[in-house]
Amino acid sequence: MIVGLAAGALAAGGLFAFGTANANADETAASSPRVGASAVPKHAVTGYWQNFDNGAKVQTIADVQDEYDIIAVAFADATTTPGQVDFKLDPALNYDEAKFKEDVAAKQKAGKSVIVSVGGEKGAVQVSDDASADAFAKSITGLMDEYGFDGVDIDLENGLNSTYMTKALKAIHSAKPDVVVTMAPQTVDMQSPENEYFKTALNIKDFLTVVNMQYYNSGSMNGCDGKVYSSGTVDFLTALACTQIKGGLDPSQVGIGTPASSKAAGSGYVEPSVVNNALDCLAKGENCGSFKPDEKWPGIRGAMTWSTAWDAADGDKWSSTVGPHVHALP
Repeated sequence: MIVGLAAGALAAGGLFAFGTANANADETAASSPRVGASAVPKHAVTGYWQNFDNGAKVQTIADVQDEYDIIAVAFADATTTPGQVDFKLDPALNYDEAKFKEDVAAKQKAGKSVIVSVGGEKGAVQVSDDASADAFAKSITGLMDEYGFDGVDIDLENGLNSTYMTKALKAIHSAKPDVVVTMAPQTVDMQSPENEYFKTALNIKDFLTVVNMQYYNSGSMNGCDGKVYSSGTVDFLTALACTQIKGGLDPSQVGIGTPASSKAAGSGYVEPSVVNNALDCLAKGENCGSFKPDEKWPGIRGAMTWSTAWDAADGDKWSSTVGPHVHALP
């Protein structure tokens, strides 16, 4: 995400939160997400909600467009304790904390997952040893308990250590078994399974929800066929998604991340129809560019955008075009 320019499902856990009364509801709620990963739609749309005003349309969580299945609250910030993060609403938004929590709960009652995102362009969270991994895990589960978040998004754009981030995420999963875990690596981070970000994704493959790679603010990259592709094209989207799948991710763990408008990133914007074409190419072998995968992946998870606020500023063009298409995938 570009903070400076553009700022960078009802599972078992949800039944007691919004269903009939349960004698152990309070105890269970403290250890489980309100809406679990098991309830994220087969084909899901992820959008980032901005906890700051950078010129896009300021939104409350209640304002987030209905097409978004996963709402990533951006961002939790590092504290002075290595690995630890905290989240506070930006005072500039004039958004009451109690109302924020009510809005989160209302989205969850509607079947949406609301997660906390860590990082962004200016995020400086370091998880590089046992102590910081423990601090990260405890602070994330603490924020899940405090705000009702369903999980965590890893959007660390200044590098990560796969050994200790894996340890931290496994600890979170152990505490919250149905936790939603998403990742938003830059393109360079997913070029090879040997890259630290890619390693982390593969290390948690048994509970990873989706990797929504940022197909923007990127130079040219290698596709899975060894050819070089330029950003801002359907081939860039499909060939790099193929790289992730061929590298070991399940198609259901791969999402296409693009800017919601040309103002939302420095480069890499494509019309929402191009996102749809890329999804069709990956899922059905249709509407491809010059690159066409050697197999079809109908289970491809979906798409992500930065951000719901920039989408709103552009008349909801991205969500109204991509959202229904994602939900109609096979």
